[in-house]
Amino acid sequence: MSHHHELPELPYDYDALEPHLSEQVLRWHHDRHHQAYVDGLVSADETLEANRAAGNTDGSAAAMRSVTHNGCGHILHELFWLNMSPDGGDEADGSLRERIEEDFGSYEAWEQEFRTAAGAAGGWALLVYDSFSNQLRNLIVDKHDQGALWGSHPVLALDVWEHSYYYDNGPDRGDFIDKFFNVVDWDEPNRRYQQYVELFE
Repeated sequence: MSHHHELPELPYDYDALEPHLSEQVLRWHHDRHHQAYVDGLVSADETLEANRAAGNTDGSAAAMRSVTHNGCGHILHELFWLNMSPDGGDEADGSLRERIEEDFGSYEAWEQEFRTAAGAAGGWALLVYDSFSNQLRNLIVDKHDQGALWGSHPVLALDVWEHSYYYDNGPDRGDFIDKFFNVVDWDEPNRRYQQYVELFE
């Protein structure tokens, strides 16, 4: 079995999100941090494959934990890049906007709660579609997987690890969250939401 986990190219130039996110941060974040999660996932899969072939599970437990950590890191980073664009900065619209207003009471209530999640998380703030309860939720996810909810599917992802913002903002995470909302692009979240609704509702 071969493993085809690869670092996706950014869907825009490294400097396309300036002045909100700097070219340097995107280069470090994408080329080093995201690449490390891809490499970790490939390595873990190779270990598990070799152990299965040998009938030996020494190291398999650590490799499975690595799949969880690095796999989640890889997936969420890919969403993070897709959730931004130089043409972003608008609010959600269409059926996703309607669902946000239905499930959170208002768009403003959703954004306030999402910002609270982003300020408190030790990893990620996520807007997810919870297929078990058939509703949108905001989640605080520490690292890449702690606080995830079974049956939920990410719609919008904001990375609040320190490597996302310290170079540009120092410890001022709130300023970084403001900048994210200046580049957030709702095309991909809208597409994902529609995909989940068609699958689960």
